[in-house]
Amino acid sequence: MRPRRGPERAPAEPQTRINEAIRVPQVRLIDDDGEQIGIKSRDEALEYAWAKNLDLVEVAPEARPPVCRVMDYSKYKYEQEQKAKLARKHQSTITIKEIKLRPKVGQHDYETKKGHVARFLQNRDKVKVTIMFRGRETTHPERGRNLLLRLATELKEIGVIESEPLQDGRNMVMMLAPVKERIERPADAARPDDGAARSGGDAAPTSDTPAAPVAAPTAAPAATAET
Repeated sequence: MRPRRGPERAPAEPQTRINEAIRVPQVRLIDDDGEQIGIKSRDEALEYAWAKNLDLVEVAPEARPPVCRVMDYSKYKYEQEQKAKLARKHQSTITIKEIKLRPKVGQHDYETKKGHVARFLQNRDKVKVTIMFRGRETTHPERGRNLLLRLATELKEIGVIESEPLQDGRNMVMMLAPVKERIERPADAARPDDGAARSGGDAAPTSDTPAAPVAAPTAAPAATAET
């Protein structure tokens, strides 16, 4: 009778060997600044690393002899985890939505489906738009193509055609992708009259202003010229 097997487990990922876990008699030693020290015994390499208050880390176990580097392993591992976390954060997941239309779709249904497409594109999703032909409708594929191009034209501000309308049996398919975000002009961009404000030194209201200390009228034009 065969013994019962426990739940299958995924093979463990190879772990990096450091310090006393390194069992080979010799290693090729690399300093913490990347300089090659040469082939050393395992004990000599450990003493070299510990003299610097650092770890001996096996970075190329398949080499002969294995390559070991002197480093702060805790700091190195933390930096690698932060890099992986940042990469996952900036990784974008593309979702493809699908909308189906008939070549003789009514105006109300068309506007409803167009609203769905617009919402998907604004959510940074791609949209597969499919025209479904039935019966003799397949003899007029230009109607489906015109409908797809009309939809793309009306949504050109937020979507671009990634793949042109293509006939696929009784269907015609077009892929829309969200447009890249446009760079808005800064609100404090220079106005056409800025030059006049800077060049006109006589713009200060000196004659009509009431009497005031000498420093006050001098400071006001300077502030106006900077804006």
